[in-house]
Amino acid sequence: MIKSNILALDASTEALSIVLHFQGQTFHHFEECPQQHSQKILPLVDELLTKANCKLKDLDVIGFGQGPGSFTGVRISVAIAQGLAYSTNLPLVGVSTLAIMAQQAFEQNGSLSVYPSIDARMGEIYFAHYQAQNNLMLLVNQECVIKPDLLNNDYIATSEPSVAVGTGFKTYPDALNDFENVTINTDITLPDARYMLAHVEAAFLAGDVVKASDAQPKYVRDTVTWKKLPGRE
Repeated sequence: MIKSNILALDASTEALSIVLHFQGQTFHHFEECPQQHSQKILPLVDELLTKANCKLKDLDVIGFGQGPGSFTGVRISVAIAQGLAYSTNLPLVGVSTLAIMAQQAFEQNGSLSVYPSIDARMGEIYFAHYQAQNNLMLLVNQECVIKPDLLNNDYIATSEPSVAVGTGFKTYPDALNDFENVTINTDITLPDARYMLAHVEAAFLAGDVVKASDAQPKYVRDTVTWKKLPGRE
């Protein structure tokens, strides 16, 4: 049960999602709108605030998707969250886009071991392993960018039934052929801010927040090595 008043947003992938939890009610928007995030995000934030009869200053904390994902999309998420926080002096919590998808698998289906992935282009995926602990999906080892055919027992544990989610395994489903204990959940392909709420509240209550000037993206892949592809950023 979420008790804090939270605005959370993510624009790190093709999806744009915003959630507002205010006085026990949740207002939510999710759509796939590639390359339209910067035009749509602030009007949608205003729309949700109006629906909730809420002002930014009434909130406790703002959450943002900090990547990995599109470099442009990640920067939009961080910049919009910073702008909103500067205007209200609210604290910020960044949440990994991979953690968001893992949390969705847990909250929707009770999945306790999840391998989220995002198509990183150039024949690679952003990848991680998350496990449930106290109703939160927590990172095992570290997030990485990897070629799907290099996934092996160093990355995927064969001792427990698990699910895989995200565009990485939508694009490269054969990458998991050798792992009989892992099932691909094709219903979860992109991060949805609705599933940031538990992470944002946990961090807020623990004091694990940052001020606007300290908000940081999580690219995973070094931007210096990124070869921009037309229409792909």
